[in-house]
Amino acid sequence: MTDLLFLIPDFKALGIEVATLLMFGSLLLLLLTGMPLAFVTLLVALIFALGWFGPGAVPLIVSRIFSFVNSFVFVSVPMFVLMAAILDRSGIARDLFDAMRLVGGRLRGGIAIQTLLVAVVLAAMSGIIGGEVVLLGVIALPQMLRLGYDRKLAIGVCCAGGALGTMIPPSIVLIIYGLTASVSIGDLFTAAFFPGLMLAAMYAAYILIRAYSNPEVAPIPEAGEIPFSEKIRLLKGLFLPILVVVFVLGSIYGGIASVTEASAIGVLGVTISTIIRREFTLKLIMGAAKQTLSTVGMIVWIGVGASALVGVFNLMGGIRFVQALITGISDDPTIVILFMMLILFVLGMFLDWVGIALLTMPIFVPIVSQLGYDPIWFGVVFAMNMQVSFLSPPFGPAAFYLKSVAPPDISLGEIFKALLPFIMIQIVAVALLIIFPGIAVS
Repeated sequence: MTDLLFLIPDFKALGIEVATLLMFGSLLLLLLTGMPLAFVTLLVALIFALGWFGPGAVPLIVSRIFSFVNSFVFVSVPMFVLMAAILDRSGIARDLFDAMRLVGGRLRGGIAIQTLLVAVVLAAMSGIIGGEVVLLGVIALPQMLRLGYDRKLAIGVCCAGGALGTMIPPSIVLIIYGLTASVSIGDLFTAAFFPGLMLAAMYAAYILIRAYSNPEVAPIPEAGEIPFSEKIRLLKGLFLPILVVVFVLGSIYGGIASVTEASAIGVLGVTISTIIRREFTLKLIMGAAKQTLSTVGMIVWIGVGASALVGVFNLMGGIRFVQALITGISDDPTIVILFMMLILFVLGMFLDWVGIALLTMPIFVPIVSQLGYDPIWFGVVFAMNMQVSFLSPPFGPAAFYLKSVAPPDISLGEIFKALLPFIMIQIVAVALLIIFPGIAVS
């Protein structure tokens, strides 16, 4: 071990400017080799800690990691992931989609609007996107294609709608941001609620404009009045999901429960729903538990690595150095915010949102506060920016989720092309939040 230490250069002698360049250069090079982000950040953190402070720096990394995982609010993350995993394996989403026929009716583009409404309710139940995109791809995409919907519109609605879990509370993106920025997650949820619905409404407006300007894009569903008995049956599919949403978000907004306690209420609510529907089995709960362990394990490992790297970089004085660089770009605060948005947008094309949040927010949030902006507002803007990252090529995860369940003749290239109009809508939504900060108020 001692011999290996001699191979690590004295980064302190190089100065923070060169060390910063080397740190981010080595991050990029190691990521290009295909190594997971968590291991890359941990390795770079260890090398630079030893090269800057010596062997005594290892406890600093350990303490930084402990402070990240030792948070009560972090318990809500596996809870919301478990909710999504149970939903993924039950028939709740399918019945919810069927029930939304009452809303779509004879509206041109009604199935696409129906899909969006289901996406909003699922987002308010779980707060993650992977399962939602897959569910919509399995339930809604085949139906829209069967009815003769434009393929690109159908694909875009499933991907963009499924990604709404990033914005609509209880969003895990907002939870991780709140932990990183040390702001109230309840306030973040309150501030993000309207912008999330605003984005969904913008999608709906785009669908209706496309549908009514070109009727061939979204044919009207087959004629036929829904019998009263059928309406009652469909309404039953709405009852349990809406009840879960009311209990989870109502307990948070009403001050009855914390975010962590509300997440436990949500898991209980979804579990009881599967019992009432006679879907609860040992296989269902074990599959949901395994999926939760896999997803949360990934989040924790990325969080551990990013926390270690940011901690070391901060002790090196790197965060102050980068903050000075960013604030030195312009005297206009809006230009600085736009530059940060550009950085997030570029990073979102290549990195997972967890890594982006944990690597950049310790640098960006103090700048935002220094410029006189509300960190709660910036959290909403960040979440909206991450919407773009879920859809943008070359690594937009929503496209890959949909590809896994889409018909074989739908290529990944076609999916990314279909997402371009929705990416533009998301960029417009980010711009609206920057121009009119009052849209996101806590």
